[in-house]
Amino acid sequence: MCNFAPQMRLLMRNKLVLLVFSLLMALSQVSVAQETANSRQARRIFNDAYQQVFGEQGATLRYDVNITGIYKTAGQIWFRGKKRKFVDNKMTSWSDGETVYTVKKSKSKRKKKEVEIHNAKKNKSDKYSGKFKFVPENFDYSIANDDEGLMVTLKAKKGTKGIKEVQALLKRQTYEPIRVRIKIAFIWTTIKISEFQSGGITDEMLRFPVEKYQDYKYIDKR
Repeated sequence: MCNFAPQMRLLMRNKLVLLVFSLLMALSQVSVAQETANSRQARRIFNDAYQQVFGEQGATLRYDVNITGIYKTAGQIWFRGKKRKFVDNKMTSWSDGETVYTVKKSKSKRKKKEVEIHNAKKNKSDKYSGKFKFVPENFDYSIANDDEGLMVTLKAKKGTKGIKEVQALLKRQTYEPIRVRIKIAFIWTTIKISEFQSGGITDEMLRFPVEKYQDYKYIDKR
């Protein structure tokens, strides 16, 4: 897994980060009838976290991803609704939910001065995202105290493919995300979250600044 192409690295990074928040969204839809007292508590806490992350106010955070030590990446994400912006040391990417604009930061790419355009919904090169499909009913949920906060654990039921386990660490008082560990097959991915802020995200912060890249060549890969 250490020889990903640049575009695959971007796709994988985005999917890992967004999975953290799709878990919050999915957990809010779990059937109450199937829950124990412990899992109901987990649902209530995640619903609170969901509002902080997915509310109309938007959110921003820094992420540090580590896939069993063989692949690492870090960056910042801003998002509200379907709109997102990613920044790391290799590229900056904007998405309005329909179109993705990506500017690479390597010396060779800077010399070329190119902006890549992708379809946010039908990116044919995105072969990795299927591994991160999350179905709430396929997991058993529990919550417990941890030295650092509250630990919510999701374990896949027998026969479930893809994600086998999720360990989500939240702040005890505010329920803000601190760290998420995801297990697929025997591989663990750890996502550390910092500089989390809920609210204050405007359309202007998420807009692709076309005026800044007027002298760039646009490569349409839709």
